[in-house]
Amino acid sequence: QVVYVIMALKYQRILLKISGEALGGEKGTGFDEPTMEAICGGVKKAHELGVQIGIVVGGGNFWRGRSSGKMDRMDADKIGMLATVMNALAVKDALRQQGVDAVVMTSSFMPQVAECFTSDKAIAALESGKIVVFGGGTGNPIFSTDTASALRALEIGADAMFKATMVDGVYDKDPHKYADAVRYDTLTFTRVLDERLAVMDSTAATLCRDNGLPILVFDLGQPANIAKALQGEVVGTLVKE
Repeated sequence: QVVYVIMALKYQRILLKISGEALGGEKGTGFDEPTMEAICGGVKKAHELGVQIGIVVGGGNFWRGRSSGKMDRMDADKIGMLATVMNALAVKDALRQQGVDAVVMTSSFMPQVAECFTSDKAIAALESGKIVVFGGGTGNPIFSTDTASALRALEIGADAMFKATMVDGVYDKDPHKYADAVRYDTLTFTRVLDERLAVMDSTAATLCRDNGLPILVFDLGQPANIAKALQGEVVGTLVKE
């Protein structure tokens, strides 16, 4: 039985974006069970605070557009969307193994696999205490899982989007290449777009800016950061207009 801790939270409902590569651990491909267990453990701690959590997972541990070679872009993107469904099912299972009730909803109709997404069904599941994992991206080619995350966050009425990365925020340049890279505590979407900072693609950033959806970019290497941010601790980079 889940025991919820009653306390002041900065956000009551969030959309968490996790890259597919993150599920593959150091190798970045397939599934790495210890890594998935750690990530889902962090999600569980956040959920136990009483926050409602939706999750969008990328598909890069199985497929990326750049892997497609001469393949038609539309077909390549459809394969990528199917990869995110596989990841969504795996994350749901990993959460359930830790005693967290979770359900998968997909953007395309595949009833033998999972429920088809509607905002009403997703919100009802969240309000009943379930974590909802969204698979299949937006259901359309071309659009990235960043855009799918922004879209789902708005559709479920999330207070913020948490974008999990492998660095502890947004920098003015690549911190892996430049020792003098400076991390931002806060940014505006306009600056992100004007300076083409590596936060997310421009479609997703514009969608968030125009709809007043803040984004927290943080390091998933420390899964406890999710709960820390919910409790108001300064974690990563907050992007808002």
